Amino acid sequence: MTPASTTPPAGAAAAAAARDDRIEMLAVDGMQLRVSLRPGTGFSSAVDRPPLLLCNGIGAPIEMWPPFRNPLGRPTIAFDAPGVGESSVPLIPPTIGGVARLMLKMLDHLGVPTVDVLGVSWGGALAQELAHHGGERVRRVVLCATGAGPLIVPGDPRVLAILATPLRYWSPSYLDRVAPTLYGRDVVDNPEMMAHQRRARFTRAPSGRGYVWQMLALRRFASLLWLHRLRQPTLVLTGESDPIIPVANGRILAGRIPNARLEVVPGGHLFLLTHAEPMAARVNAFLDEPET
Repeated sequence: MTPASTTPPAGAAAAAAARDDRIEMLAVDGMQLRVSLRPGTGFSSAVDRPPLLLCNGIGAPIEMWPPFRNPLGRPTIAFDAPGVGESSVPLIPPTIGGVARLMLKMLDHLGVPTVDVLGVSWGGALAQELAHHGGERVRRVVLCATGAGPLIVPGDPRVLAILATPLRYWSPSYLDRVAPTLYGRDVVDNPEMMAHQRRARFTRAPSGRGYVWQMLALRRFASLLWLHRLRQPTLVLTGESDPIIPVANGRILAGRIPNARLEVVPGGHLFLLTHAEPMAARVNAFLDEPET
């Protein structure tokens, strides 16, 4: 008789990984930052597999990551951006470049010399700035559902009006009303995903001032001027039905970054969450490619 397998099911492995998360409040440059560390091979850092720094979308706290982070299965660092979740709100609006320099100091505090970086939407702008300011500290970059700043190809005007306020983080009924427009049927028709969205958003909603600061930072972001200087291998992922960041923006990024490739993937703006397992496999494959 064949012995029973001792390998835990994927769901159990993901739950065990989540239990291993270490949440810390770090004092960095006068700011309190909430940081989540998930181990893998460790954070000290083998240059062949550094941790992946996860940069979230506007207003989104650490709690948004688990659907993608669980199947990823590699060491990761996530954080609440200034003004989001439990991180403190800056007194004056920072630039995205300023937030990137703050994140590099956070990595110094953690003793992490090298990272890969993945950024989604607003976090994709931050990931670009980290690659720009971090130089060789940033090994590889994954840009998801994001653009290059003021010259972005705009999405649906109705969508942009919804994004102008943090109301979808404060009102469950408003989220239910706008989710079909913002995120599409692959979120709305998935009760588990909608339940996750409600938990993540309403447990630690952004402050009004913190959200406005993030909006102002994005309006002053213009990476198109220096993308040609980036040298990190870069994977640009864009959702084929994203109403917020149309596919054309991914083409611009991949065309301007010297060592970039573009992949148009199924799904809307939250494709990393709605198609988490194939996206995690794709990101892992890119990050683990041999150096050339």
